[in-house]
Amino acid sequence: MTRLLPLVLALVSTSVLAADKPTRADLQKTLALYERSVVKVRGGRGAGLGIIVGSEGQVLTSVRHVDLEAARVEFAGQSLPATVLLANAMLKVAVVAAPTGNYPAVPVQVSAASPAGQWLIGVVPGRGQKRDTPTAGLAREAPEPFIDVDVALPPGSPLFDTRGRLVAVSVQRKGRGCRALPLDAVKQQLVTRVATP
Repeated sequence: MTRLLPLVLALVSTSVLAADKPTRADLQKTLALYERSVVKVRGGRGAGLGIIVGSEGQVLTSVRHVDLEAARVEFAGQSLPATVLLANAMLKVAVVAAPTGNYPAVPVQVSAASPAGQWLIGVVPGRGQKRDTPTAGLAREAPEPFIDVDVALPPGSPLFDTRGRLVAVSVQRKGRGCRALPLDAVKQQLVTRVATP
């Protein structure tokens, strides 16, 4: 549980104001954060994207990419063993921890208010010769605690606000967009884990 505490403390609630449509500069800033902090997470059931949310190596991802006991994080050309700190099938999200080190964590924005109605930015992974492409989409209401976002992202992909702060993670493809889980729901799960002996 000691690996969870710094992550819980980092996810501090602050207010969110609705933002205008992202500019090209906003998209480029998000792409730079994505390229620096997105990793591949691999478990027995498959592999996919995750985002470094703690400087000690905590990674937020989809529960589809982990086993209940362990996973691997591919970072800086290395495949590192990772401990599963949280795996919630109902929320479709997981948090794993790579070995202790110094990792490029993204800035996070946690709010009790839903991001629905705000512009969010995701990065659509390139295939073959195509490059990763930052794209903006509106967040819409969905069954609690999820939101739907008009950006087609694979599970485990991060979603940023226009200031370059992580606000949600994609947990499921949904038509031409994705269903995502805001960070406040992740924070609540982590607080529960830390409080449980």
